[in-house]
Amino acid sequence: MRNLGRTLFLLVLFFLFTWIKGYSQLIEKAPPSPVAVDTAPVDSFSVVVTVSDVVVTGFKKTKPYIIQREVPFKKGQSLASNELTDKLKLGKQQLMNTSLFVDVDIRAVKIDSEHISINIHVKERWYLFPIPYFRIVSRNFNTWWVEENRSLDRVEYGLKFMQNNVSGRNDNLNLWMVSGYTQQFSLRYDNPNIDNKLKNGINIGFGFKRNRELNYGMDSARPNKISFVKQADRFLLNEHYVDFAYTYRPAIRTRHTFRASYGNVVVDDSVVKLNPTYFAYYGTRSRHFDLSYNLSYINLDYAPYPLKGFSGEAGIFKRFGNGSNFSQLSGRGNYNIRLSPASYMQFQAAGILRFPFNQPYISNNLLGSTSLYMRGLEYYVIEGVAGGVGRATIKNEILSFNLRSPLKSKTHDKIPFRVFLKAFGDVGYSYTPNYGISRLNNKLLRTWGFGVDIVTFYDVVLRFEYSYNQLGDNSLFFHTQNEW
Repeated sequence: MRNLGRTLFLLVLFFLFTWIKGYSQLIEKAPPSPVAVDTAPVDSFSVVVTVSDVVVTGFKKTKPYIIQREVPFKKGQSLASNELTDKLKLGKQQLMNTSLFVDVDIRAVKIDSEHISINIHVKERWYLFPIPYFRIVSRNFNTWWVEENRSLDRVEYGLKFMQNNVSGRNDNLNLWMVSGYTQQFSLRYDNPNIDNKLKNGINIGFGFKRNRELNYGMDSARPNKISFVKQADRFLLNEHYVDFAYTYRPAIRTRHTFRASYGNVVVDDSVVKLNPTYFAYYGTRSRHFDLSYNLSYINLDYAPYPLKGFSGEAGIFKRFGNGSNFSQLSGRGNYNIRLSPASYMQFQAAGILRFPFNQPYISNNLLGSTSLYMRGLEYYVIEGVAGGVGRATIKNEILSFNLRSPLKSKTHDKIPFRVFLKAFGDVGYSYTPNYGISRLNNKLLRTWGFGVDIVTFYDVVLRFEYSYNQLGDNSLFFHTQNEW
């Protein structure tokens, strides 16, 4: 099996290069970075230049003031000419990170030696997506493919209606109608710019979901595996929720989020019989009210796949409820360094502290979810109330090209591809006061490996990773979700 995994990984590389070679007539060279800009030589300007105008073109839906909010240029502004290139890059970086555009071109056009015009041309994304919905509900693709035998009972399907940029202010309306493993309905509206100063926003949503199968606890015979119970004739979980958030963005990079939510969870009595500590008391209903505050800072060249810059966030969370009652501190960071024109280093860290330490099963999750996991331990669940993960990745860009799109569209005429080889190592720790037969709790965890990342348009990132862990396991893993 180990040799098979390595062989499959090498085949991925082989077919990737073969595909590129076979379609070479459709390929054109792409810029070295998604935020690269072209500008006139610095010595063609005076020491100080004045922005005579900021001209925005290419937009149809987006309000021009939403675009101007993201760029570090104002009409009448004076700046040193040696700052110009960096500010142009920053403007493009901020506009691309709004997720409103597939491409942005920003240039300084010389009027005379002391005056410039900032010309911004954007290519808007498609904002309306009434598309079929299909999702694997397992923690990751490998768990579904290997351990769950690619069962179609563990998929969700339905209609996912997304109207992004509803009013041209980067606001989004999402309606989900889903069946399959989980039957759910949700409606959410997000508007980060509700005032004229574009600093205040709101996010509101509500929905419900129900399942005939439920993860009720850890497997008593298999270390770090979870157990499920299923009933064909009734639903084992019914959940209703509503939440409201207020956001404040005083500057380009910093955002404050205050959120309040209410949830009502009801489980079948068979779940509580199997795990009496599923809730904090022996009962089948949990009502909870949550309050949270989150501070985030983003200074990345390209948020979906950063190569330069730093991002971080810190949060305080408090749950009041009969079935679960706890406080939580959390934080995470992402630091990226450019080592050479094509080589990069990335450091990531995340941690959680939840107290009191004695928690019911429903609020004892830590490592092994889609949002916090170690590369190489995707098959394992590691419960805990305190712990974290540290990651180090070195990567080298080996290909960067555009493929001409078969669609006749001015805004979607190119499909960009960037391909990276990488090597990585992770460390982690998860503490729980009652770890039972777990082989991975309350000890330092280590994983390492190598892989290939493919980055393309609409923020799609495909990750192929061959990973090893301290238990002696090694396997090829595939991920599509963006890393934290």
